[in-house]
Amino acid sequence: MPHFPFQRLQTDLAALIDSLPAGTRLPSEPDLAADLGVSRATLREAMRTFEAQGLIRRRQGAGTYVVGKPPVIESGLEVLESMLTMARRTGLNVGPGPVTIEKIVADVETARLLEVAEGDPLVRVSRTMRAETRPVAYLIDTLPEDVLQPEELTHRFNGSVLDYLLQRGDPLVTSRAEITAINATADVAKMLEIQRGDVLLKLTALLYTASGQVVDFSHSYFVPGYFKFHIVRRVVNSSPSLLVGHS
Repeated sequence: MPHFPFQRLQTDLAALIDSLPAGTRLPSEPDLAADLGVSRATLREAMRTFEAQGLIRRRQGAGTYVVGKPPVIESGLEVLESMLTMARRTGLNVGPGPVTIEKIVADVETARLLEVAEGDPLVRVSRTMRAETRPVAYLIDTLPEDVLQPEELTHRFNGSVLDYLLQRGDPLVTSRAEITAINATADVAKMLEIQRGDVLLKLTALLYTASGQVVDFSHSYFVPGYFKFHIVRRVVNSSPSLLVGHS
């Protein structure tokens, strides 16, 4: 059965990328599009798939380079762990990029989620996490200032707010998260060194203490090719029992 043109393009691109060693610069878009017999727009759309998988990397003004098979961080979502903990378990070299710590005030929505008053002081911690030589996640945590003071993170901060709170002894017990696929906005794309509109995994979460206090509201953006999340679910039989009587 013949492939559709776009599928054939992806097959040809996959073969080309697989045949080249990591660090190889691909031909320019006009040359590659001509070689493959497609428009530049179609080529660019197909290449986004391979960039999302971490197999190639586009550098503004420098071209597109083969990355090779990226490291994959795999984890279940039933247990909350920091990205650093997941990486250590799988033997991957992951660390934080530059960290931005700023004082802000709660807007209406953030105040509602953190159960504080509008205008209350908050602390926002933003940073990328890097695997090998590139950013693969962009993490933003927002906490009430009475939970975390900015000066606390001057030392001993490894990039994980969760790890810091646990090491401090905070009684954290549960987290509620929403998982969505989004197109990268301009600011997120800049932090992750990808193209605006590229597909990302986004986790939006609230972190609770044993008393039910919300201590952290977070947004986490992940480059899909570097992460594999799974969920183990229990099967519940909702069918009514059938009783067979005998006379």
